[in-house]
Amino acid sequence: MSYKIIGKYIKYINFNIPNPKTFFLLSKDIANYKINIEIKSSQVKQNIIEVLTSLNLSPTKDDFDKIDTKIVHATIVELSSNDLEKKEMEKIILIDVPTQIYHELRNIFVYLFENSGFKDVKISKSIDFEKLYQMRKIQ
Repeated sequence: MSYKIIGKYIKYINFNIPNPKTFFLLSKDIANYKINIEIKSSQVKQNIIEVLTSLNLSPTKDDFDKIDTKIVHATIVELSSNDLEKKEMEKIILIDVPTQIYHELRNIFVYLFENSGFKDVKISKSIDFEKLYQMRKIQ
């Protein structure tokens, strides 16, 4: 393996239901939201990078009160070499690391919903980050 995870933590979390009306409407409007996943990275120092994987819900329509949810999971990764090819680096950042931490990230997100009274939030148990990566390359 050309990297190892040396640390991980929640960098940012926002779970805002603005009012009671939104809370009560959310149960029927939850289908009007879609899951968004975003992955960013930055170099911390030589051979150390931070991979930020964020998960949020965004509305598919604009005609109802919205909730504001976002969680950003930071993963600190140590690379085994500082002369990795760009393709190898992209694979680590966009496929390998998110695949390793997604289950944990999803569980935290679902926990927030379940403990706010929303038992039937459907968030995919797994994501094919390889497929997302290939789709991104085509675009």
